[in-house]
Amino acid sequence: MNYLPLIMLGVMLNAAAQLFLKEGMRRIGHFAFVWANIVPIGVMVAGNLFVLAGLLCYVISVGVWLLVLSRVEVSFAYPLLSVGYIVNAVAGYYLFQENLSLTRITGILIICVGVYFVTRS
Repeated sequence: MNYLPLIMLGVMLNAAAQLFLKEGMRRIGHFAFVWANIVPIGVMVAGNLFVLAGLLCYVISVGVWLLVLSRVEVSFAYPLLSVGYIVNAVAGYYLFQENLSLTRITGILIICVGVYFVTRS
């Protein structure tokens, strides 16, 4: 049976979690990491819907990942998680206007080649 769609579901949920967390923290803004901020920032983080959505995506992705690991060799499945780097780099560029330099694009292409070889083995 082909488990690649299940693996990709886990990858996309994990990538979505990162994007939700990023947006949640963008809305909260920069803050100093000091003891005095633990409660006020903690309350803001705990009540932020984007952060909560990101955490929910993580929880679901862990469930999917456990299902994957019960069926597929970890040496096959784990390298495919790197597709999340590609998704997040491109999404970060479009959603958050993050830098997507030639060096990052080259790294993404190298990841794509590696994923291709892993899926062909």
